Amino acid sequence: MQLFGIRVFEQQEHTTRQRNRRAGQRLRALTAAVLTMAAGVPSGFAQQTAPTVTDKAASALPAAPAPVLTQPPNLRQSMRNYTRPAGRTWGNPIGWYMPTSIPKASFQNSVRLADLVKDGKIYLSLSDALALTLENNYDIAIARYNLDIADTDILRTKTGATALGAPAGLVTNTLGGASATLTAGGGPGGTSVGSGGAGSGAGGLSLTTQGAGPMPESLEPSISANVQFDRARQVSTSFFNGGTSSTNNYDFTYNQGFVTGTSLQFTFNNNYATTSNAISLFSPQLNSSFKATVTQHLLQGAGIWVNKRFMYQAINDRRITNSSFRQQILYTVNQVENIYWGLVSAYEDVQAKDRALQQSTQLLADDKKQLQIGTMAPLDVVNAESQVATDRQALISSQNTLNYQQQVIKQAVARNLNDQALERAPVIPTDRVSIEELPEESQPVEQLVLEAFKQRPELEQAVLTLKNDEITLKGARNALLPKFDVYGYLGGSGVGGGINPNCSTQFYGTLCDSNNSTGWSTAANNAFNNSSPDKGVGFNLTIPLGNKLAQSVQARSLMEFRQAELHLEQLYTEIRMQVVNAQYALTNERALVNADIAAEHYARQSYDDEVKKLHLGASTTANVLQQERALAIAENNLIAAKAGYANARASLYQTLATTLQHYGINMQEAATGTVTAAPLVPGLMPAAKGNEPTTTPPASR
Repeated sequence: MQLFGIRVFEQQEHTTRQRNRRAGQRLRALTAAVLTMAAGVPSGFAQQTAPTVTDKAASALPAAPAPVLTQPPNLRQSMRNYTRPAGRTWGNPIGWYMPTSIPKASFQNSVRLADLVKDGKIYLSLSDALALTLENNYDIAIARYNLDIADTDILRTKTGATALGAPAGLVTNTLGGASATLTAGGGPGGTSVGSGGAGSGAGGLSLTTQGAGPMPESLEPSISANVQFDRARQVSTSFFNGGTSSTNNYDFTYNQGFVTGTSLQFTFNNNYATTSNAISLFSPQLNSSFKATVTQHLLQGAGIWVNKRFMYQAINDRRITNSSFRQQILYTVNQVENIYWGLVSAYEDVQAKDRALQQSTQLLADDKKQLQIGTMAPLDVVNAESQVATDRQALISSQNTLNYQQQVIKQAVARNLNDQALERAPVIPTDRVSIEELPEESQPVEQLVLEAFKQRPELEQAVLTLKNDEITLKGARNALLPKFDVYGYLGGSGVGGGINPNCSTQFYGTLCDSNNSTGWSTAANNAFNNSSPDKGVGFNLTIPLGNKLAQSVQARSLMEFRQAELHLEQLYTEIRMQVVNAQYALTNERALVNADIAAEHYARQSYDDEVKKLHLGASTTANVLQQERALAIAENNLIAAKAGYANARASLYQTLATTLQHYGINMQEAATGTVTAAPLVPGLMPAAKGNEPTTTPPASR
């Protein structure tokens, strides 16, 4: 029975291992593609890191397409490259120690906004709104700094220090709605925490094992000096001590670490001492010595990869920041587009409410005339007056909504609203969405899903984060090893100086002759001429008994890695469902618009016919008012349907992460904030010419 249980257990273990190998195939394809496609990594890096912890056997599952890497925007045409130190040439060493000056951000609106103001009104197309967003929007301006912040981590890790983490979250301080999107990463101004383990962030682990493993040697060379002047008088208690002494120390140390796990320390010590004690042969006495020590890690901390892992993570973090910036552009552009269509809806709603008020006012005037000639009942006039009051209140509410939407669009596309002329200028939207079938509506959903897999920045970030977690895991594994270091050293010493005037011939004889005096050069030469060598080799071995700390860190880092694997697979499922939902929503919204167009046309015809019947005496005021309310409802439904369709179309582009391609948005211009050509948004038509609605509440009558 026991043997049977063991066999069952072994069979279950074998099945579990096979399942894990199959599940890892997609992950391996993605991570390998990211490594080989990424720019800025040494060519050998992909080969060194290609095998993953799940990379043991082939799988029969088809691999998902690898996400397209975001090309890093170039911000350095007129700015400093923060991956390199300032004053990096030996001709300008002072620059190494000078603070960096960052220009203050501009708080002025771009010239494009002033060019759109005509006759005290801002005539705003959707293309201009998006161009102003790229130039002025605060969310994008804040996220733009993240690119250079990530570069400072690359510079930092070149010294062997751990990365501080690159901010990679969405900045969502612009008022106005935007469709829900997946988020990853974070930082100052962002909505979530920096890139790390899958369990990090709000509601997850408070800390991660990011950076686990042995700390690399300091790769930045340093020179330290210790200069000391000492003067002392000692009470004599015997012939061998007492008197006055003067000592000067000049000690210098050079330290350098290397990515192989090697450290070099070179010390050069010099001493100048005088004394009145006759027991000393030299006064002043000059001592010079040096010692060079080389230490090499053989187990923990050994190897180029483990000592450069922070650099690799910083490069991955920079790519995560590139992807996050693209995600910020996608999010903010979609948000501003939704705001724009909200403004269009409010604008058209005011026009509809104004037409309804004019219709009810005209009906009231006609009823009053018929009342005067005795062909209309007083109750019908009262009913018409009630409808006029209702329509006036609806118009006032709609005008207030329009005023607010104008302020919302201004804060999204402008940086400074303190200009009174700009603050008072009404915004007139000049574009309307055309109801036409997009190619994405008729494409098979699997094609759209594969396109989203390639374009979505969240997948790119998840793959790179998973790669960072794997680097952390390897560092934690290396920390499990004992510390075993070998070292070797070579040194020497020399002595020189002037003969002590108080030299005791009883002890030194003819050595007290002043002709035997030497200088510092003699002492330094004797230190380096191997006349008094000091050399040796040795090793240090530290074996932690139990190794609890390293085991806990390694286990936790592996758990975080497994979380990241699950998170990546979960992203595929979420994105698939988002694409399906976005395609269905767009199709439904277009059908709803067509239905509401027909309903509005029918309601308008019914209203016109009922008015004609009233004039012929074949209808009543109540019937006309009923048809007017039906027309108002139909107009409101059509306005809402058109806005819903426009938002659904923008949401589909964002879900597929193809907004930049469809609109022709240049990432380089978005990164610099200088837009030479406004984006070209397809599927638009100009607004119909007509009287612009007033934003002033109508007077009571």
